[in-house]
Amino acid sequence: MERELAVEVEAAIKASGASTFEEAQEKAKQEFEELCHVTLNIAVTGGTGAGKSSFVNAIRGVKEGDEERAAPTDVVECTKTPTMYPHPTMPNVNIWDLPGIGTEKFQTKKYIKDVNLDNYDFFLILTCTRLTEHDIMLAKEIRKNKKNFYFVRTKIDQDVKSEKRKGKAEEQTLSVIRQDLKEKLNDFPSAQIFLVSSWKLDKFDFHEMMCVLEKDLPEKKQDALTLSLPVYSIEILKKKYKAFKRGIWAQASASGAVGAAPLPGVSAAFDVTTISAFLTKVYYSFGLDDTSMKQLSDRVGKPIPADFKHSKLVKAIASKSVTALQVELTGFIVAEAIESALRFIPIAGSVAGAGMSFWSTYLALRKGLDELFTVSKKMLEMAKLK
Repeated sequence: MERELAVEVEAAIKASGASTFEEAQEKAKQEFEELCHVTLNIAVTGGTGAGKSSFVNAIRGVKEGDEERAAPTDVVECTKTPTMYPHPTMPNVNIWDLPGIGTEKFQTKKYIKDVNLDNYDFFLILTCTRLTEHDIMLAKEIRKNKKNFYFVRTKIDQDVKSEKRKGKAEEQTLSVIRQDLKEKLNDFPSAQIFLVSSWKLDKFDFHEMMCVLEKDLPEKKQDALTLSLPVYSIEILKKKYKAFKRGIWAQASASGAVGAAPLPGVSAAFDVTTISAFLTKVYYSFGLDDTSMKQLSDRVGKPIPADFKHSKLVKAIASKSVTALQVELTGFIVAEAIESALRFIPIAGSVAGAGMSFWSTYLALRKGLDELFTVSKKMLEMAKLK
């Protein structure tokens, strides 16, 4: 594995355009700072009853009924003003629940003025039936402001279930709905249309939609979107893993020794605090906390065995005790990483300037990331999510 990591680091240096390890580190620090401060504002809008609040809760990975974090849902319009819901574990990602358009209280022209289209990175225009003239007018205004927008047909699971009772196959139902929406969008020949269910993110067009949204975003905002998504498939888990893997290089470069006080038996060059913070973020993004696991269990309709909780690293993070986590890191990751770093430095000798501090932190972050990925993948396999 040491040789593989040496190749990774050399590739990272080459990709950065730097000629030395020190220059690449400095650039990585700057990029890491930018990543930490980048913001992503997603607007969810549409007609009354389109399922906006349920959708907002779903993409934030928040269970409806969570009084502290969930967007309120009801059969009538609940949202009176643009309401921001910060992501529970990615505070720089904000989901905006906008008021329903076209109601007596929210006429289109006034609506457009009140919500201030410039505030958002892109718009998701939701409907649960047919697109209305208000939806079309809103899309035209968004286009005038040169913002991206996407049409989202919600509650597809209900339509499929209803039509199945009439003898219609799922694909036939989806085809009819998709064609009906396209016919209403003559003014938008290249419009993106997605059919989704807020209750079954692993089905229909949700994954395809997120891939398109990510591709259309500026590069520095793509990871923010990926890391904020709930874990609904092994494929999205792998995308999160790759995003965090890219962040390891920047994190190890940004941390260095930073003068962190070592734990007993831990090299002063080893930044345990940085590693604890990073792996805790991974833990929540990978859906390993109790709340996320309960939601996964509810979604698939069966209990998820707790075998994966035998992981010492998962137990340490779940304890929410910084001291306990740091002690566990000492036994689980740190000692092995330092030993690996001692073997690693001669192998990576061509990477000038790479000292114990960088390698030990880098290796510990990678080992912890791999452990959490393995645990989360096992959990998804237990849930029979591909």
